[in-house]
Amino acid sequence: MSSLARIAASTAALTVKARTPPRRRGASMVRMNDLGLKGASPGVRDEPDGILHVTIDGEFREERLRAIFGVFRRAAESGREVLVLADMRQAGLLAAPARKATTEEVRCTRLDAVAILGASFSLRVVLGLLAKGVQMLTGRSYPQQFFDTEGEARAWLLAQRDALRAGRRPIA
Repeated sequence: MSSLARIAASTAALTVKARTPPRRRGASMVRMNDLGLKGASPGVRDEPDGILHVTIDGEFREERLRAIFGVFRRAAESGREVLVLADMRQAGLLAAPARKATTEEVRCTRLDAVAILGASFSLRVVLGLLAKGVQMLTGRSYPQQFFDTEGEARAWLLAQRDALRAGRRPIA
């Protein structure tokens, strides 16, 4: 994406954000299309049940991670729940620059629940340590779970959503 296209996308997102009121109980769910986010980051799908589905294929790249977290941040700023299903069945290495970017982005982005699907053992270790570190540094709950099947991951995310809507703390 060219610099001009990024600036236009950012300006459009800010304009839409300014017109988007905070989420109220009983309000209809804000969709990515409503925020001008459709197509903002390839591989992020806003599904009908409110889950943001991300597919990571191959090696993690810093710029792609930052774009994905930008979508999450704008969704959080709209007032909606940020429920992420991260499909890592085809994910590659999480190199040092990507780890650093992920840590920075997670610290400043509200994620209500993250279900990680199919991560390798090494990714599970790194992402588990990252989640614990973020909780310690920010004092915020960071519900994250690893799953082998998409059905289990979705069920857990929807349970987290129900807990949030009922005013209960999500289950870590």
